[in-house]
Amino acid sequence: MPTEEQMTIDERRKYLKLMQPRYRVAARAEQSRLLTEMQTITTLERKRLIRLLNGKTLNRHARQHQRGATYTHHFDDALRVLAETLDYVCAERLQPALPTLAEHLAAHDELELNPALLHQLKSASISTVRRHLARIRQDQLRLPRTHPMRGRTVARDIPMRRIPWDEAMPGHCETDLVHHCGATAAGDYVHTLQMIDVATGWSERVAVFGRSQRAMEQAFRRIQARVPFAILEIHPDNGNEFLNHHLVRFFHETVKDVQLSRSRPYQKNDNRLVEQKNHTLVRAFFGAARFDTTAHYDLLNTLYDKMWLYYNFFQPVLHLQEKQRTERAGALHFRRKWDVAQTPLERLCATSALDDGGKARVHALRHQTNPRKLRAEIYQLRDQLFDLPLARRPQESWLIPDQDDADLIPNTRKEQARSVTFSFDRAIPLR
Repeated sequence: MPTEEQMTIDERRKYLKLMQPRYRVAARAEQSRLLTEMQTITTLERKRLIRLLNGKTLNRHARQHQRGATYTHHFDDALRVLAETLDYVCAERLQPALPTLAEHLAAHDELELNPALLHQLKSASISTVRRHLARIRQDQLRLPRTHPMRGRTVARDIPMRRIPWDEAMPGHCETDLVHHCGATAAGDYVHTLQMIDVATGWSERVAVFGRSQRAMEQAFRRIQARVPFAILEIHPDNGNEFLNHHLVRFFHETVKDVQLSRSRPYQKNDNRLVEQKNHTLVRAFFGAARFDTTAHYDLLNTLYDKMWLYYNFFQPVLHLQEKQRTERAGALHFRRKWDVAQTPLERLCATSALDDGGKARVHALRHQTNPRKLRAEIYQLRDQLFDLPLARRPQESWLIPDQDDADLIPNTRKEQARSVTFSFDRAIPLR
């Protein structure tokens, strides 16, 4: 019977080369026993083994004819639509979602799906998807890899710890604040408060005007009202906007049994998940642009409401499954293994954090949502943000090379901001 993990062609030939000398000198009965053994191990037919063992050589012959294409152009056309729908995620995150996403888009008349195409989408491996994506998006630009901002001073009365990467219970959340101040931090401007759940990858974003106590409390109340599971731990960096007497009191009075912790000073990896999402879900969209009016604040919150639905319900994410630590030549090396990509919603429903009624509500919301239309609305709102006027003069908000260029700043602000982000049709976010 064939084994669960069958040999490759090269492994079979290597094994037969070891068995061939024994087979040729063996008696007839022993040859029959050896053939039975080789047939069990290699899963080849008995006559095929006899021809190979009695042949002149066991080396593989060069291919005479190239194999035909397994995946047609219809597969490429569908993959292009599916990759665009999920904002060009990597093959490891895209491949598990291909069949279900294709059926979802077909239900919304965004994709023509037939049984043959669906079979190809189900059978395509990660390597196949990666190879086809490389050909599809070879003219598309990648996002810039900018570094996150440095941490602020700390409030040392909160215990330092790091949320384990293998935390299984939803509710342990990393939190950070992203500044949208442009080239100068003068005056009031809009911030983005972002919270990432370590266990599921669930992400929450809220626009905050300024960093006052009331503004931060209002933002956390908005997150608390929308997040579908209980918040067990809030883990910010060392910014004073989080770690102050008023906000700590608010956390303990509002969030039941919440645990507060903070990362170590100047150790950004202690907040690694939210720092990563600060880049891919905030900076990659807005760059270093300045937002300093209530119009920016309102429009940004509208945009984040749609991003909440898109990235939590449709974007698959990878989760670290295994991490091995080895030491070679006096240096530490880590080997990481990731699980199959799933959406934060799927990971959340696989836990006990939601009851049956909560699962039914979120699945109904996902079923009635068109992800392609939702993505288009996100980028449309993003472009509208750059068209809004600023409260401060451009000369005060953007660094300029000389005074003669000051008159050109109002017309070039949008282009400067986009030069550090990415274009609408060529967005390929990181993991």
